[in-house]
This record gives sequence, C-alpha cells and structure tokens, in this order.
Amino acid sequence: MSVSTPTVTKGAAGRPRTAAPGRRAGRLAGRPAGRTHRALTPWLFLAPGLLITLAFNLYPFLATVWKSFTDARTLTTGSFVGLDNFTALVHDDQFWVALRNSALYVVLVVPCLVLLPLLLALLVQRHIPGIAFFRSAYYTPVVASVVVVALMWVWMLDDRGFVNGVLRMVGVDPVPFLSNQWLLLLSSMALTVWKGLGYYMIIYLAALANVPRELHEAAEVDGAGPVRRFVSVTMPSVRSTMVLVAALSAVSAFKVFSEVYMIAGPTGGPAGADTTLVMLIQRAGTGLQGRTGYASAMSIVLFLLTLVLMLLVLRADRKDKD
Repeated sequence: MSVSTPTVTKGAAGRPRTAAPGRRAGRLAGRPAGRTHRALTPWLFLAPGLLITLAFNLYPFLATVWKSFTDARTLTTGSFVGLDNFTALVHDDQFWVALRNSALYVVLVVPCLVLLPLLLALLVQRHIPGIAFFRSAYYTPVVASVVVVALMWVWMLDDRGFVNGVLRMVGVDPVPFLSNQWLLLLSSMALTVWKGLGYYMIIYLAALANVPRELHEAAEVDGAGPVRRFVSVTMPSVRSTMVLVAALSAVSAFKVFSEVYMIAGPTGGPAGADTTLVMLIQRAGTGLQGRTGYASAMSIVLFLLTLVLMLLVLRADRKDKD
C-alpha cells in the first residue's frame, strides 16, 4: 500500500508550501474543458436567433428557389420542370406590365423620398416654440395603418370625394384619380411618399445633429446663401445618410403592395394596368389552384432585381467617394 506524498514548493517568502496532488491534477485536467465551454458559450446565446433565422428566412428562401423550378400548385408539390417557369415569364405580357409599374415606382418615388424628408428635417430642426407639435404631426402617418391611410386617400380622391368636391365648387370638372390608369398609379405613389416622409425625416434629423455648426457659420461668413449652404455644406455632410435612405426607399418601392392594392383594388386598376410585381405574385400564388411554382419564379426575379438595385446604389456611393 503506497502513500502519496504532498508536493513541496517554495512560497514567495521562501517558506515551504504544500499542494495536494489530486487538486493540482484536477486543475490541469480542467483547463481544456474550460476552453471548450468558453468557445460554446457565444453559440448558446446566438442559438435562438439562428434557429429563428433558419426557420423563417433561410428555409423559406431555399424552398422558394426549389419551387421556382417546379410546376407546384397550392395543394400539390409538383414535379421538376427546369426553366419552364422563367421562360413563361418572358412571354407573359402581364409580367412586363407589372415590371414596368414597379420600375416607375422606383424612378419616381425614390428621389422624392431622398430629398423631401431632408428638406422637412431642416424645417423642423429649428428650435422654435411649438416645433414639437409639427414633428409629431409629420410622423403620425408613419405609425398609422397603411390600410386606414389608403382608405382616407380613396375617400378624398373618389369622384364624389373631398378633392373633386372642392374642384366642383370652383367650377372645375372632376379628375378621375381612381379610374385613369396613370392618375391612379401617381395617386398610389403620392400616398407612398406622404406616408414615408416622417420616417425618413427622423433619420435625417439624427444625421443633421452631427453636422458641425461651424461649417454653416464659415459658409455664411463667405457670403453663401441658404441654397448654397444646403448644396455645399448640408448635402455633403449627410451624403451617407442619403445613400441609406435611397437604398431603403428603393427596396420598399420595388416591393410596393398595400398602397396600390387598396387604391386600385385586387384587379390592379382598369384591366390590371396598375398591377405591380408583388401584386402579380400574390395573385398567381394564392387560391386553391394557385400556381406557387410560377409565383416562386417571379419572386426569384424580384429578389434578383432588388439585389441588382442595391448593388447599383452602393456602387454609385463608392464611386462618388473615390
């Protein structure tokens, strides 16, 4: 029977200090396990978010990519058909109409949502009595439901609505805001711009707060007027924010649905002339006989167009910086 002898070490003052062999061996054996626990701890915190992302983002995206190559319907999984759905898109006149409307939405709405909120932010940035009321008033459409806001606009723009009622009072014929193809689309764009002004105004207010006041004072001393200071001082100082707003508004405009659906109706205006891409996807992929494979193909095209649009905005920003 052997007896283990304690290890004797020298302390700081030279006095002997003993350490039990079992305790020392336990400390040495526990070091790798500690490193493993430290390596796994961040993943344990990330696990809930990763699972949600995989379940509600990555898996639906991969499922949509797979379905775009099948003839799946609402109640059937379908079979693999290759590029037939994408070939059918090329020969679908309604698809090109929807693509045209979505592209027009981006071209006309994005510049308004880049410049108008900036001007509005400059207006409400001033510290004057009662300005908090106007800030809240301009932000109210953002928190309001898009359905409620769209119904208000339909009531105002109807043939017997508020706007045409005022026009009749001054002797002007009613304007067919909701029955003319182009006026209906422009009315939807105006609704989108009006509802997004407050949201992007808040973003610009945060950016304007970081612009040094000395730059404006120096430009004013040099004789620059308000317009010159806006072009030469304000816009370069918030250029990165303008790129962010352009990217966000472009993606939102390309994926517009609720505004056009509520104003133009489920058919997308007269003869479907105001249908957007998202409305066409919704129409093709819903119902008991919905062509989910064909709708998935349109969704992939929409995703690629949105990705290209984002890359173009970022490339323009990088080129401007260079």
